[in-house]
Amino acid sequence: MEKRELGRSGIKVAPFCFGGNVFGWTADEQTSFNLLDAFVDSGLDFIDTADVYSTWVPGNKGGDSETIIGNWLKRSGKRNEVIIATKVGKPMGPDKKGLSKAYITKAVEDSLKRLQTDYIDLYQSHDDDKNTPLAETLEAFTALIKQGKVRAIGASNYEAGRLKEALKVSSDNNFASYQTMQPEYNLYAREDYEKELEAVCHENGLGVITYYSLASGFLTGKYRSENDISKSSRGQGIKKFLNPRGYKILAALDKIAAEYDANPASVALAWVIARPGITAPIASATSTKQLNEITKAIWLNLAPDAINQLNIASSY
Repeated sequence: MEKRELGRSGIKVAPFCFGGNVFGWTADEQTSFNLLDAFVDSGLDFIDTADVYSTWVPGNKGGDSETIIGNWLKRSGKRNEVIIATKVGKPMGPDKKGLSKAYITKAVEDSLKRLQTDYIDLYQSHDDDKNTPLAETLEAFTALIKQGKVRAIGASNYEAGRLKEALKVSSDNNFASYQTMQPEYNLYAREDYEKELEAVCHENGLGVITYYSLASGFLTGKYRSENDISKSSRGQGIKKFLNPRGYKILAALDKIAAEYDANPASVALAWVIARPGITAPIASATSTKQLNEITKAIWLNLAPDAINQLNIASSY
């Protein structure tokens, strides 16, 4: 299997990332263990989570996903077989948010404890914190790398201008530099990434890890009308896709899935994987059957004509 480097970090991953947002939310601990076992057994190695997953679930306090991953790492002994990416900065409670040096220094220890590991492969700013100087944030990350607690750093949800500024601050001050960018990107949500961010990532050799790679499940083809919205706990986020452009994308996915003897979800992910500059799309599953379906994307290798058909159907 082809491995792709996370920017210029020297860390290489399979071109598919398991989204850990479901752990402790729509997948309980035992289900999560089964999923992680199946994921690694299939030769894959890249897992993305965040300290804030899943504060939105009643009864959860945050850190739930990291805790489950940590318990799995301890039970399985597979720490050396996986690349763990987590994030810091989203609100975890009063005065527990942002990218100040003091907060990052504390938050990383909490994440390490929950993950039951002594290092994080990729530590990401979950959101841009405009109240903290970029130099303060990057200096804090640099210290963590020097201490061996973090191997590489990445950014998520940064606008192109701010990302360029952060990269310049790193260069000017000899700080560690963001190696990856994590934007929302999929067949439906193309414009924000393609217009400005994509060029910044290309010019600076950043790896790109896409979230909402299946548009909250819409691109699986499971949701075709408003009657389908009640099919899952994530269904309410689908309504905005049920329009002529959304249906055109689904029709193209159906056509190409039939040609490749695949499913719409794996075709949608294969399209992301084929985009120059993409390291890996993030996608999640709550059953091994789902996981097997979506990871087929890695081996699809869509022909230029199929990619072109999807580009046209999803044009904005």
